[in-house]
Amino acid sequence: MHLITEAKVRATLTLPDAVSTLHEAFLQHGKGQGAMLARGRGAVQHEGHALIVSAMGAALPASGVMGTKVYSSIDGQFQFVITLFSATTGLPIATLEANELTRLRTAAATAVATDALAATDAKVLAIFGAGTQAKAHAEALLPLRGFERVLVCARSGAAEFAAELASKHGVAAEAVDAATAAGAADVIVTCTRSMEPLFDGALVKPGAFVAAVGSSKPVARELDDALLSRAALIAVEWLPAAEGEAGEFKRAAPGVIDPARVAELGVLLNKPRLRTASDITVYKSVGIGLEDVALAQLVCKRLGVVGA
Repeated sequence: MHLITEAKVRATLTLPDAVSTLHEAFLQHGKGQGAMLARGRGAVQHEGHALIVSAMGAALPASGVMGTKVYSSIDGQFQFVITLFSATTGLPIATLEANELTRLRTAAATAVATDALAATDAKVLAIFGAGTQAKAHAEALLPLRGFERVLVCARSGAAEFAAELASKHGVAAEAVDAATAAGAADVIVTCTRSMEPLFDGALVKPGAFVAAVGSSKPVARELDDALLSRAALIAVEWLPAAEGEAGEFKRAAPGVIDPARVAELGVLLNKPRLRTASDITVYKSVGIGLEDVALAQLVCKRLGVVGA
C-alpha cells in the first residue's frame, strides 16, 4: 500500500481535472452505481479543547474503488486522510494526506452544480466569505461563465480578496454589503461558518443560482426560509446527507421545503429538469464521501499507483 503525501497531492491534482472527475462520479451516482457511507462524528471536550473525529466514505464499483475519509478536528482545525481500496480485491491501494484534496473537492463539486444549473449568460458572481473555500470557489467558478463582475461580502478581508481577484483574474471585483451582493448577483456562493442566514432571501433576483457550501452542521445555516421557499429547485449531493446535516433542511419551518422541489445532483445531471429563465435554483452542499474517493483515485492514477 502506498502513502501519498500532501506535497504529491498538491503537485498532481488540478481544479479542472477535479471538476471533470466529480462530474463523472455524480453521473455514476445518479444512475445508482454506488453506495455512500454517511458521516459519523465523535466529539469530546478535553483539557479545554474541543476534539472531534469524523469519518465518511463511498463505494464506486463502476470505477473499481471504494474508500473512507477520516479526519480530526481540534478547536476547529482540521486534518484529513483518505484510504482507498480496490473494489475488485478489497485490498488497500493507498492512503492519502488530504487537506489540499478537501479544499479542491468542495469547490469542484460546486463547479459541477454551477455549470449544470446556473444561467449560461450569468454576468455577476457574489462570494460570501474571504477564506480558503471562498478563494477556491472563485478559482473554480470564474472559468465557467463570462463573469464581468465579482462582489465580495465578508466580515473581514473582503477588500483584500476583491483586489486579489482583480489582479489575478482580470475581473472587476469589489467589496460590498450583504444586501448588495444578494440583490445584484446572478450566481451567489456562500463559503462561511455563519450560524445564521447571511442575507434576506427576498432580495435574490429571479433566475439566480445560489450555492451554499459553508456548513455541514445541522445547527448552522447560510440561507433563510424566504430563499428556500422561492427556489424552484433545490439540488443536493445526496439526499440523506442533506436532510441529516444541512441546517437549511433541519431548521427550515414546516412546509418551506417541498420534497418535490429537491433532487440529487447526479439525478439532475442524468435527467435535467425543465426550468424557466426566472426560476431560482439552490445547491446545498455538505460534502460526501463520493467526492473524496473519486478524487483520491484520480491522484493515484496520475501517480501510477497500481490498483487505482
